[in-house]
Amino acid sequence: MLAPIGDFAHVRPAPEALDLLVPPVADAVRHWRGAVPARDLVHVDTDPEWADTATFVEHYGPDLLDRSANCVVVAGRRGGESTLAACVVLSTTKVDVNGAVRRRLGARKASFAPMDTAVGETGMEYGGITPIGLPASWPVLVDAAVADLPHVLIGSGARRGKLIVPGKALAELPGAVVLEGLGIG
Repeated sequence: MLAPIGDFAHVRPAPEALDLLVPPVADAVRHWRGAVPARDLVHVDTDPEWADTATFVEHYGPDLLDRSANCVVVAGRRGGESTLAACVVLSTTKVDVNGAVRRRLGARKASFAPMDTAVGETGMEYGGITPIGLPASWPVLVDAAVADLPHVLIGSGARRGKLIVPGKALAELPGAVVLEGLGIG
C-alpha cells in the first residue's frame, strides 16, 4: 500500500495497525463512525527519534511540512473552572491561544496545558498527541486550513508512527468545531 502523501516504507490502513496505536486511539479507530471510512485512515510506521515536526520533515521530506498538522492540548480557565480542549493547526502555524481559543472556550485565560496534564488526560505520548481518541467531552478545535486538506499528517498518539487522514475526517470528530484563523503565522 502506498501512503496518500509522502514516501513511507511501512504503510497500513489504521484498522490493520491497532497493535501500533495507543489504547484510546485504537479504540477510536475500532469504533470509527463518519462519512470517511476507517480504512481511509492510514498509519505510517516511523522512527520515534524523528517525531518532532522539524526533524520529521527533514528526514521524510520537506513536501510534508505544508500537509502536516499539530495537535496541542490547551486549558481554558474562568473563575475556578478549567476546560481542556485540543487544537489542531497546520505545522507551519501556531495556535491562537489568547484569541480564537480563549473566545471559543469562553475563558478568561487560556494557555497550553502542562505536559503531565496533556499526557495523563489523553493517554497519549507527548509529541504524538492526536485529535483521534481524545475524551468525548473535549472540544476539538480544528483550523479550517487543516479541515480543507485532502490528506493531513498528524500524530498517532505515540511518538512512533503517524496517521494520514482526510482533513474532513477531523472536522467530523466528536466535539469538533472548525474555526477560521485558529492557526496564526
